Amino acid sequence: MTGTGTARVLDPERGTLAKAAGENFPVAPFFLPRAWRTDLMAVYGFARLVDDTGDGDLAPGGADARLLGVSPQDAEDRLVLLDAFETDLRRVFDSTPRHPLLRRLQPTVRRRSLTPEPFLGLIAANRQDQLVGRYETYDDLLAYCELSANPVGRLVLAVTGTSTPERIRRSDMICTALQIVEHLQDVAEDLGRDRIYLPAADMKRFHVEEADLAAKSAGASARALIAYEAQRARDLLNEGAPLVGSVHGRLKLLLAGFVAGGRAAVRAIAAADYDVLPGPPKPGKIRLLREVGVTLRGEG
Repeated sequence: MTGTGTARVLDPERGTLAKAAGENFPVAPFFLPRAWRTDLMAVYGFARLVDDTGDGDLAPGGADARLLGVSPQDAEDRLVLLDAFETDLRRVFDSTPRHPLLRRLQPTVRRRSLTPEPFLGLIAANRQDQLVGRYETYDDLLAYCELSANPVGRLVLAVTGTSTPERIRRSDMICTALQIVEHLQDVAEDLGRDRIYLPAADMKRFHVEEADLAAKSAGASARALIAYEAQRARDLLNEGAPLVGSVHGRLKLLLAGFVAGGRAAVRAIAAADYDVLPGPPKPGKIRLLREVGVTLRGEG
């Protein structure tokens, strides 16, 4: 068992937040004001916990289920757990939640006047993961990203007090792109969960079968498909990037980090010749810093 896993057993809050370091983008970097960092980590903790529930990645021992009042016989039922999280989330807005990560979220919700909708969207996305394992079209995938990714960007804007309709529109593009990039990095892992986030219509267009995604290395057709989807993500990042120039100060650097993380990940996928099946291509720190500079200058 890893150290993080041990932490999740002993302290569900500490173990979940420890996963922030492994994301493609900075969750709450040191240069932000302390109040922003506190609130962004509270939001991240909720999002990470819900994702871990939907993926079956909660720590062994059922600590999270017990905190939420879920019976031992239902502790492995992801839909039951997600329902319990939704119930506890609603307590954030009208009483006292049971789970420590949701208790940590409550002051943030009150300070920033956050609404339930973005949080409910994240829960709905994870429910959908239990029921839907394939997406027929790109539009179907975008609708999923509207639940699974876009609420995070909207929450960042809300926490920092910078929400406007245009910023939300650009943020949605960036978040959808980041979600697509993550799916491209995790094709093999997702297939192991019986999920494919590559649109079936695109797989047909590129003559890719599900069995091709189970290979140790991607063939020419699968690489062409990944390249096509990576370009879609790159285009979305470029369309969303003006969000960075619409804000100032440390928030500008934070948002540049989001865009740069996505761009660097796309470059890492390209550098692997679009063969994502051996494992997720990850960008190095130097590449990420270069992308931050490009994004801040409004290039790319």
